[in-house]
Amino acid sequence: MYEELFDQNLVSKLLVTIGDVSDVTGIPQRKLRYWEEKGIIQSSCQKDGTTRKYDYVNIKKILLIKELLDEGFTLESSVIKVEERIKKLQSAFNILKNKNEN
Repeated sequence: MYEELFDQNLVSKLLVTIGDVSDVTGIPQRKLRYWEEKGIIQSSCQKDGTTRKYDYVNIKKILLIKELLDEGFTLESSVIKVEERIKKLQSAFNILKNKNEN
């Protein structure tokens, strides 16, 4: 059931432009650039140094922050909540990974 919602092969290769991220999330490119300048999200630049591309983790982070902003949280508190959520998820996955390796 969940395989339909999460294509790991696609996710591992997913890199999309700032324009595509803006279209999908509804967040203006200018705001995405601001968030990047503040260190909230990160892009990987192409060899020409001009094209911003975002991976799955950053797109997920953008969507979670937007959700919290829509609920009335400030940008700062939204970022803190999302970072905490990501840390908890990473910790849980690390524990599971270690259990499977033993």
